[in-house]
Amino acid sequence: MKAIVYRASGDPSVLELIDRGIRDPGPGEVRVRIMVSAVNPTDWKSRRGAKPGESLPFAEVVPNQDGAGVVDALGPGVEGFHVGDRVWLALAAYQRADGGTAQEFAVLPAERVFPLPENAGFDVGASLGVPAVTAHRALTIAEDGPRRLHPGALDGKVVLVAGGAGAVGHAAIQLAKWAGAVVITTVSGPAKAALATAAGADHVINYRETDAAAEIRRIAPDGVDQIVEVAPAQNAELDLAVIRNRGSIAVYANNGGDLVSLDVRRHFSLNVRYQFVLLYTVGMAAVHAAAEDINAAIADGALPVGEAAGLPLHRFDLVDTAAAHAAVEEGIVGKVLIDVSAG
Repeated sequence: MKAIVYRASGDPSVLELIDRGIRDPGPGEVRVRIMVSAVNPTDWKSRRGAKPGESLPFAEVVPNQDGAGVVDALGPGVEGFHVGDRVWLALAAYQRADGGTAQEFAVLPAERVFPLPENAGFDVGASLGVPAVTAHRALTIAEDGPRRLHPGALDGKVVLVAGGAGAVGHAAIQLAKWAGAVVITTVSGPAKAALATAAGADHVINYRETDAAAEIRRIAPDGVDQIVEVAPAQNAELDLAVIRNRGSIAVYANNGGDLVSLDVRRHFSLNVRYQFVLLYTVGMAAVHAAAEDINAAIADGALPVGEAAGLPLHRFDLVDTAAAHAAVEEGIVGKVLIDVSAG
């Protein structure tokens, strides 16, 4: 089979296309024929590491956490799957040398494999994983909010999604709307505003053209219930200006800086909750709860992808995985997908 590997950290040029044997699944493992792989920021950050040439935990690593495909073989003890099942994957490369989805066949623990609803294609399946599970977690950490999402779970809630044109922002808008929330999102320009609107946001605010805090307070005079935050260093003051008493701020990225300065007195006067979200360490119970709710949303047609749905798709072939990584690293707007297997 064909696989992409890297043997040391660095820029996209460290990614190499190789031929390797197809491994049989062991106990509790599933082998998946990968149809579509996806590239997320976490994938290029893992590949780049702290510095070029940094040693890896394995001799060589197959990149990419997310993907979708068809079950090809089952290891001993695996239940709930059959050969031929269509599936989507999460955390495929986490702490594994050969689990990443940038290869024709991946062998994974069954707990990282999820059934793909019949009404969803492989592009949708590959676009879930990191963005959708992260968005689900961000929407289910509020003190006064639900722990699971379903239609009506967020009725009466106002959710602010920072960066609604990003992959996590896109999924957060879709899931929050499906669950009944009023969704406000902030964007940096008209093109991204159009994407956030297509995703289903009720109110889209260009923070470069208006007083975002005043506009959000106009829409939600009592403040917003939950914030899904991609840039806490940049948005800490805005978030404090619009969060309601006992509101929650879920931080899933460090865009704009690693350090956040918070006014303690103003925050504790509002009983504000900050929750930091990282998919790798959130625990498999949370991942599986998210996957169940995500699949229910898919079955309801609530998580489409593509430009008409607010998430443009950019396609690459497996041999061009380095270019796919570079596109994400350079900040391309939309979802980068890699066509791995034909058919």
